[in-house]
Amino acid sequence: LLAGLIVVGVFLYIQDASKTEKVADKNIKIGVILGFTGPIESLAPVMAKSAELAIDEVNKSGELFEGSSQVTAVRADSTCVDAAAAQAAAERLITSDKINAIMGADCSGVTTAVLKNVAMPNGVLMISPSATSPALSTEPDNNLFFRTAPSDARQGEVIADLLMEKGFKSAALTHTNNDYGKGLAASIKKNYEAKGGKITITASHEDGKGDYSSEVAALAQASRDILIVAGYLDQGGKGIIQAALDSGGFDTFILGDGMIAKSLVATFGKDLKKSFGSMPGSLGKGASMYETVAKAGGVDANGAFVRESYDAAALIVLAAQAGNSADRASIAKNVMAV
Repeated sequence: LLAGLIVVGVFLYIQDASKTEKVADKNIKIGVILGFTGPIESLAPVMAKSAELAIDEVNKSGELFEGSSQVTAVRADSTCVDAAAAQAAAERLITSDKINAIMGADCSGVTTAVLKNVAMPNGVLMISPSATSPALSTEPDNNLFFRTAPSDARQGEVIADLLMEKGFKSAALTHTNNDYGKGLAASIKKNYEAKGGKITITASHEDGKGDYSSEVAALAQASRDILIVAGYLDQGGKGIIQAALDSGGFDTFILGDGMIAKSLVATFGKDLKKSFGSMPGSLGKGASMYETVAKAGGVDANGAFVRESYDAAALIVLAAQAGNSADRASIAKNVMAV
């Protein structure tokens, strides 16, 4: 039914579940709510397309509920940073579009807002491919929230390891001033200093500014070895790098997952040759299968959060199949079964 990262055991289990009673007209609508505008707008279209690859596979198979149903994706804009706009978009998905579950949201702050104020009151499942704030691990969710990317508690460990492996004993750190940035920055600092490294300065930055020279000047005064950028590639993080390169404050950066995309390389080219970063990923048979599916569907399999987006959409459909129902409560109930 589905290729990609879903394990073979789940595939077989769902195939068995599909042999249960056939019920007509159990179509599924999945709300795909991502930041199509805002600080990660270059990531969102590819993430959405990857999620829709899973949906296309299901529809082409003709096997969902023994062929009685189809799955439709309905896109909505989270903006990544505007909680009120994200909530309004999610409410439209639920009340007007009558979606059965949500693939998203993306950034941690808007994801939390949608969960608390829209999904929970309406009993709608959310599976986020990219909301990585550690705070979401303990956020009350009525068993309606899941994610396919690891928490930044883990990413902080990875970045700390990378810094030490590459011989950086001290670093400056800047982060976007929101839940994602604060959580990732705290995790990096904790893990890096536990390994003997030193964060010489931690400074937040706001997205959407036209100039970041003052922020970079303060960061460079504290350390010029390397700058850790826990931000977003289309606004603040990109602006920080531009100001750092223009002023000569830094020429080496380590980038969090919100900064990883070909668009950044297209902008800065060889100026990033000393830089490196981290993003979620996996290896193995499932990953290889996904690469084949992604290539056929015109999706860059190595993009940030694209694999996780595929998985999030796939899990929603598999949960519906497991319960033989498009009902919102049934989908939510069966997520852990798949």
